[in-house]
Amino acid sequence: MATTGPRAAELVLDARCGTGESPVWDAREQALYWVDIPARRLHRWDAATGAARHWTAPEMIACIARDGQADNAAGGSAGTGPGPWIAGLESGVFRLSPRADGTLDARPLATVAHAAPGMRFNDGRCDRQGRFWAGTMLMDMAAARSVGALYRFDGAARGPAPLRPLLRDLIVPNGLGFSPDGRTMYLSDSHPQVQAVWAFDYDTDTGTPSGRRLFVDMRDLPGRPDGAAVDADGCYWICGNDAGLVHRFTPDGRLDRSLAVPVKKPAMCAFGGPGLDTLFVTSIRPGGTDLSDQPLAGGVFALRPGVRGLPEPAFAGAAPP
Repeated sequence: MATTGPRAAELVLDARCGTGESPVWDAREQALYWVDIPARRLHRWDAATGAARHWTAPEMIACIARDGQADNAAGGSAGTGPGPWIAGLESGVFRLSPRADGTLDARPLATVAHAAPGMRFNDGRCDRQGRFWAGTMLMDMAAARSVGALYRFDGAARGPAPLRPLLRDLIVPNGLGFSPDGRTMYLSDSHPQVQAVWAFDYDTDTGTPSGRRLFVDMRDLPGRPDGAAVDADGCYWICGNDAGLVHRFTPDGRLDRSLAVPVKKPAMCAFGGPGLDTLFVTSIRPGGTDLSDQPLAGGVFALRPGVRGLPEPAFAGAAPP
């Protein structure tokens, strides 16, 4: 295993996000998008100019995917601007459309009946076929209640129908990812009591995971498993929260390398750049703690891992217009 030092990470933006999550590279715009969950913000960074801006949602945003269905309806023009997006918020799945005044128009697409008060969506993304997957969690992590669940939204229902949980008994679902052929799904639980990554057989025709098995037990490795990405070689990259590392695991679960970032809490990673050979990493800026040893906490960083990633799938379901 090789570990690089913090200087290998380049600061993209000193964003100071409370919880920077769900980075998505938009190839047509050559721009990176991500969210700050507690601030309810969708961020955008333009790679050519370095310009950054954000929009604010009515609820906390946890995860996003480009709305390819709306893009197709617009003849491709929707992919040349800052939206729309499919997103997991607090109360369900929404379509988000940025407005000129810096706010987000949020149209509900699917609701969720949370198992307890004080829950929201957390990590999520589309599978290779364009179905949107996202997990829910209790915001009070100290309670350690396994009331979280994993949901799939494919837009089949007309109107904001309730989603049905496909996996239950999760505390902090995280680390969603899909192999290059789409036939393996990865999922982690980043709570300190769990710290596991699982692999599933994935039916690409029906969008059904099965054959759950332990992929990586991270209790013996530095950092809790947080957000993830899969590269073109089929290797699984996952942020080691609390350890300032991003780990790469081979498809057989072997730790291949670890790359360092200059903050303690990297949250999620995504491949981007013109050649998809840059690994962007969002991070968390903890409140009420001394940040003198990590002044860039909450920032977005770029790593050069020496491998290429895969394009992030857009939502391809039939979401209501």
